[in-house]
Amino acid sequence: MSNSQDKKHIISEWLSYAQEDESNIIALLKDKDVSSSLVCFISQQMAEKNLKALLLFYSGDYPKIHDLRQLGNLIGKYDKEINNLKESFAVLVPYYTGVRYPGDFAEGFTWKMAEEAYGAAKEIKEFVLQKIVF
Repeated sequence: MSNSQDKKHIISEWLSYAQEDESNIIALLKDKDVSSSLVCFISQQMAEKNLKALLLFYSGDYPKIHDLRQLGNLIGKYDKEINNLKESFAVLVPYYTGVRYPGDFAEGFTWKMAEEAYGAAKEIKEFVLQKIVF
């Protein structure tokens, strides 16, 4: 990262993309005219983007990985409180690939699962926003 303005700009972009995901989730939960699996997937994406913003804030970089637990472990080098989000990570981790491959969720997806996924993503977002201070 060349300077703090560039870093700040990229962090803001990650947070903005995460906010777009959240807006989409809210609309999908309201109308429920799509598959609940889409809400689960977008919730995972929202959490991932927020975590990458936080990792960028702490370290100046982020890896191109999608596993929330791995991102949490990297953030843990700077902030041990991230460990309080392990349950939220556990809710969301299966939804990165699980919603895209038939048979990974034999029981199917429910709106309750979608609401839990969004709740976990919101918990991660709130944590991240408390930590990022410009």
